[in-house]
Amino acid sequence: MSQKKVTIQEYITNKVKPVFDQLIARIVIEKPDDVYEWSINWLQNQKSGTQVYQLINHDLSEEEEEEEEVVLELKQQQKQQTRAAVSAEVYGDYNKKEDFKPRFIQKSEAQIERIKKRILNSFMFQALDEKDLNIVLGAMDEKKFQVGEVVIKQGDDGNELYVIDEGRLECYKKFTGLEEEKLLKTYIPGESFGELALLYNAPRAATIKAIDEVTTFALDRETFNNIVKFSAIKKREQMEEILSKIELLQSMDNYERIQLCDVFKEEKHKAGETIINEGEIGDRIYLIIEGELEAYWKGQTEKVYDYKPGDYFGELALLKNTPRQATVIAKTDVVLLYCDFNSFRRLMGPLEEVLKRNTERYEKYLQQ
Repeated sequence: MSQKKVTIQEYITNKVKPVFDQLIARIVIEKPDDVYEWSINWLQNQKSGTQVYQLINHDLSEEEEEEEEVVLELKQQQKQQTRAAVSAEVYGDYNKKEDFKPRFIQKSEAQIERIKKRILNSFMFQALDEKDLNIVLGAMDEKKFQVGEVVIKQGDDGNELYVIDEGRLECYKKFTGLEEEKLLKTYIPGESFGELALLYNAPRAATIKAIDEVTTFALDRETFNNIVKFSAIKKREQMEEILSKIELLQSMDNYERIQLCDVFKEEKHKAGETIINEGEIGDRIYLIIEGELEAYWKGQTEKVYDYKPGDYFGELALLKNTPRQATVIAKTDVVLLYCDFNSFRRLMGPLEEVLKRNTERYEKYLQQ
């Protein structure tokens, strides 16, 4: 690839795209009659200091919440388009996907196996075929951090995501109107972070600090965008859509739901296999990605529900040690995502605290 092409690609990605992302979102919100004149005025107002639009913002005004919804809606529409849009990674005459040459960092067989074991625990990498998985394994770079070292900082641009191999890190976020950063969660080996900046081309949404000596595997933006991004976005959006339907989790905000996506793991079952049994104590909630299942009461004699992709079951397991109310069996081969009680609690704290944001809903579930 010539130097001219590289320069144009970087210019479009780093200079042009952030401006047009914001402009499109504002146009859809304002719906001006004269789009040209309104756009010129908006661009002139930005000259005094470009405002960086953050997709993930915990403390939004009413107008900003609407803007967030618009960007998410635009993102959904982009999935259905056959050519690249302004707010997608740009491919064109100066940026052809076939020109991509992934980086390769030499590793021992032991390192490769260690990285593979870690990344396959992350939902983002589970959809990769063998060829793409090997490209990602080759591009991963081992990076170590000392106690107290800041790995990523809220508001900075992001060019890598990290998969943790050893050690723990803490995630802090500074909210509007608060002087102190708020501790959101502790990351442990096997978890990943930093993907939001790459998925949505947004600034870092939080600050991550090492609290132990930490070893991570870092994946660069180019490899992520060309190999991982689109399947990861599709799976994350599918998960977010299902999570938004779960009444038990309605009190969570968008940022919390996005974070919750990261703790789900994938499992597959053959037709005829039993997923949960009536009367057993459950500790998992399940989201259905592919396939169909059936729910039965009273020893599999009475079918009470047919599950399809986009449905969920077992959500009460996140609230209390409740016996399963039905037996669920795979009607076809199925792909499920699950989150267990301990993972949810480590990320979000007790679900009771989330539910208490809506007293009526909290009391309803206490009675179940």
